[in-house]
Amino acid sequence: MAKRWIADPSATFARRLGRSAAELGNTSQGKTCPDIWELSNGDIAVVGTDMTEVFADRLPDDVSIGTNERLVVIPRNMAVAAKPELPDA
Repeated sequence: MAKRWIADPSATFARRLGRSAAELGNTSQGKTCPDIWELSNGDIAVVGTDMTEVFADRLPDDVSIGTNERLVVIPRNMAVAAKPELPDA
């Protein structure tokens, strides 16, 4: 049986993956979201628009959102910019 993953609240922000929202032209507010960060434990933190309620009735059959989870959306160009920095395995 696989071990259940639990987010580590003691992890810290280690480095941005990809480029900032300002660099990509996804914000006019300077330091506002969206963003993608690697945490000190290797996990990934994503800052985006909370779309949990919007997508709740359209989730694929094998997708569920826990009571302590949120579905966030980020711009495609931000995910593409982070891709080279994500490990393959």
